[in-house]
Amino acid sequence: MPVGNQKKIRRRPHATKRLPAGPHGGVELLLIQSVDNLGRQGEVVEVRSGYAFNYLLPQGLATLASEHHKRMVEKHRSRLAQIEESRLTGLRKLAEELGRQSVTIEANANDEGHLYGSVGAAEIVAALKRNDVTIAEDQVRLKGPLKELGLYTVQIHVGHEIEGELKVWVVPTSQEASAKAAAE
Repeated sequence: MPVGNQKKIRRRPHATKRLPAGPHGGVELLLIQSVDNLGRQGEVVEVRSGYAFNYLLPQGLATLASEHHKRMVEKHRSRLAQIEESRLTGLRKLAEELGRQSVTIEANANDEGHLYGSVGAAEIVAALKRNDVTIAEDQVRLKGPLKELGLYTVQIHVGHEIEGELKVWVVPTSQEASAKAAAE
């Protein structure tokens, strides 16, 4: 076969890198930040290589679990505990702040109080943003979309183990309320 017709074999960049293997055949990583359902900051965890290369390493959530990194973590474990405690204190404060707040969301509804659409996490996040509280949609824990007018208590997952409750008022739009009052 002529040399010019041979195909080059392309390897993915991570196929050539060797990562420290764990006892179960996975990849050992040291967590830089706490990751839900995986571990806390400073822990050595074993994950599959795809999860390590495609999520943890590019997002900066973990680093290689070399002996040097393990020693550095041991040296700074008390400092890491203080940082983690201050972060948890901030999250608890946010949860308490959410418990003291209530948000009002206007929605189109019929005379019986059933909404034409529904109120979901996106509307709740937008209402909180108007109150200068920023959370992500995946932190709102709804048991289902809100489809009727009324008062709801919604769980907000603010951090690692911290949940807050938020009062959500779903009210008819001001145009509907004024039209209903005029009709009566």
